[in-house]
Parts: sequence; structure tokens; C-alpha cells
Amino acid sequence: MSSVAQLPVLVVDDQIDVRNALRLSLKAKGWGSLLAESPAQALELLGKHDVAIALVDLNYARDTTSGDEGIALIEQLSQRAPLLPIVAMTAWGNVELAVRAMRAGARDFIEKPWDNARLMTILQNQQALAQSQRRAAALSAEHVHRQSGLGASFIAESASMRSVLDMIERVAPTDANILILGENGTGKGIIATQIHARSARRLEPLLKVNMGAIAESVFESEFFGHVRGAFTDAKSDRIGRFEAADGGTLFLDEIANIPPSQQPKLLRVLESGEFERLGSSQTRHANTRLISATNADLAMEVNAGRFRKDLWFRLNTIEVHLPPLRERKEDLIPMARAFLTRAAARYGRITPKLSDSVEKQLLRYPWPGNVRELEHMMERIVLICPNPVIALEDLPFPTTRAASLAAADTSDPWTEIDDMRLDAMEDRMIERAMRRFDGNIHRVSEVLGLTRQALYRRLQKRPIGTIR
Repeated sequence: MSSVAQLPVLVVDDQIDVRNALRLSLKAKGWGSLLAESPAQALELLGKHDVAIALVDLNYARDTTSGDEGIALIEQLSQRAPLLPIVAMTAWGNVELAVRAMRAGARDFIEKPWDNARLMTILQNQQALAQSQRRAAALSAEHVHRQSGLGASFIAESASMRSVLDMIERVAPTDANILILGENGTGKGIIATQIHARSARRLEPLLKVNMGAIAESVFESEFFGHVRGAFTDAKSDRIGRFEAADGGTLFLDEIANIPPSQQPKLLRVLESGEFERLGSSQTRHANTRLISATNADLAMEVNAGRFRKDLWFRLNTIEVHLPPLRERKEDLIPMARAFLTRAAARYGRITPKLSDSVEKQLLRYPWPGNVRELEHMMERIVLICPNPVIALEDLPFPTTRAASLAAADTSDPWTEIDDMRLDAMEDRMIERAMRRFDGNIHRVSEVLGLTRQALYRRLQKRPIGTIR
């Protein structure tokens, strides 16, 4: 794209002599021009060309005094090109009309017949302001991209993660709803951040909500807001998450936890963008992109009657499947090193090195807590390892597990579970963790990479161990 200085000025006026006079004046100052005799032609030209500034007459043949046609054009130009400077121009100038033009999106106002020197000064000032605003927008976008950069947990050497990256690049620029699927700890929140950072909404807010932490009784207030007096403690009006994320992205983690009674309300706002604050009958609108995530099998939840099928279809316009860490062996060691480097910088320590034996052990471990478990382990090693090279005894997973891994066939780290079903594997993993931490739910959920609510749900289905 050309720089702003090289772009033409869009001149919109229904009088040919005015258009030609402006064309010659602009040419004398080194400006090119695109000439339009009507609002419709102006919009057509804007759709085909980049322009530096729009110089817009307010009155046309159909209505020569009210300025309504010009005001409407300014509003349309502002919607299509928010950073485009617009200068309004009319022979029927008055303060009220100037104020209307500025409210519609004009940056400045000039009366006919115009003073040529003043007009050129206005155009030059608007050109400089536009350049500054575009630079600021570009720097802001770059800052967002860097702040949400790939980082250690987004290393993608493995084929499975490269396919995820390819999918993100294709779907992020769209406004499609996206459902991210994967085990706990695989980085679903990071993927949501990456999608937002690569979207047209990247300069607008990204709000993240853990659905497992939202009680059914406060669901409507949290997501749609409330008005004063809607309930006992509603002492003032409050906007909800959809309204706060208007123009941006709302990320709903653990979407399978949404109560069945609230699912129709979420479905409505996804379908129409409409909602009402709790205690109000005024319908509001939110232009919010939704990204959701879950480790649950939503098809199974639908079949069991716990999740609406139509809501599921609304959520999963695009599905992104995140592989577990045990299926990303090419990424594991680079990620471990990156996590060590990051933790060492955070705590002001020297970054310890991974020995060959430690790397082999890390590759054999099944990582039930996925990337989150790896990150926490590397952080603990940085804090407690006294040596510049990490030894086997510095690894904080159970020694019995480490010994069994060392004794297992390294070509097949799944030897001991060849004939086990997935639910039996989960039972055994939870049982071992419960024994190891004497039923301490907080420690068990942390080690397994589960939320406490998710762990409780599993324990209710299959009572294991002793809860304290």
C-alpha cells in the first residue's frame, strides 16, 4: 500500500466547476485527486482505491440546504474507513451544520467559497494527523502481537502443532466462533489469545471467563449485566461480559460447565447479538466474537441431555484440536529449555541445563498435566536445583514412577498400560495422586493439571481414595 502522502484526495461535489477547481488546486500542491459527483460514486471509489483525505460537500442536487445527504455520506465513509480524515464543505455553512458534520465523523469544516491557503493548511494538518494515527495503530498492533507472542508454551516443532498453527492462521482473521478442544493444561487459553491477536479485533478487548467459576445464580448478571435494584445487592448499574467485550473477543473456558438453564440465553446472544440487562426490558446489542474451550466430549454431553445441540453447533463453527504433550515429543525438550530460561529470568537465577539422562526421562514421562505440568516442573527445578546441570534426582515426579520409566522399554513408554482403557488409566492416575498426597484435593488437582471442580466431578463419578 502507498504511504499516506502519496495517496489522492477524494473530492465529492455535485458541481463540475467546483470539482475541477479543487483538482487544479490540489495538483498545484502535489496532491492527486479522485473526483465523485455523488455519494454513491464516492463510496464506489473508496471501495476501489486507498485515499489520503475525503473532501466532502454536504449538499447535493436532491437537497441543496439541509446537509443531510453529506452527513449520511460522512457517516458511511467513517464506518468503512475509521482512520480516514474527512473535511466537510458547504456553501450553506452554519454552526449547527458544522457540529452535525463533526459528530458524524468529519475532522474539520470549511465554507464555500473557500480560502485556498486555509484549505491546503487543513489538508496538510489532516495528512500529518492521519500518518500519526496510522503509525500508532501499527505500533499498538505490534505491541499486542509481541505481548501475546508465541512464547515457550507455543513452540511448534511437531507436525500436530504445526497443523494447529496453520488452522489458526486461516481462521483467526474471520469472525467465526471457534471451539478449542483438548485436555487440561494443553494451552487452550494461549491459543485463544493467539487467535485474538491475529484477528481484525486485536486492538479491542479480549475478556477471559472460566465457566467453572461462574455460579448459576449470578450467570445473567455476569454475562449480561444488571440495573440498580435488580436484586438485593444491586446498588448500581453494571455492564456484563458481552457488553464489556463489544467489538472484541470473549473467551469462555470450560464451556461444558454452563448450566442447562442458562444455555438458551447464551444461544440467543450468539444468534442475534441481543440481550437485556438483568432487571431491564431494554434490548441491547453486542458485536462480540466468541471463542470457547473445553476438555469435555460435548457430543457425549449432548447425547446425555446436558448440553443443547443447537448451542454446540453455534459454538463450533470451527474446531481446533490441541494435542496432549505426550503426542508432541518434538516440542517437549525445546519447551522445557524455554520454561527454564523464563523461570530463571523471573527469579534472577542462572538457567540450569538439562542432562542427556534427564531429557530421556522427560521424554518417557506421560505428562498427565500436559504443558502446564511441564512449566510448573521447570519452575520448581529452577527454585530448588543447586547445580548448573539438572540431575535425575532433581526431577520432582515420584521416584517409583521414574524407576518404572527407566526400566521400561524406551521405544514404547506405554508398555505398562497397553491393555488399559482410557477411563481405567484416569482412575489409576487419580488414585496414585490421591495416595501420594494423602487425599489433599488442592495438591492432587495441581499435579494432575485439573481444576478442583473438574477433579470433584471425576471423584463423584468414580469415588477414589480419601478426600480431606
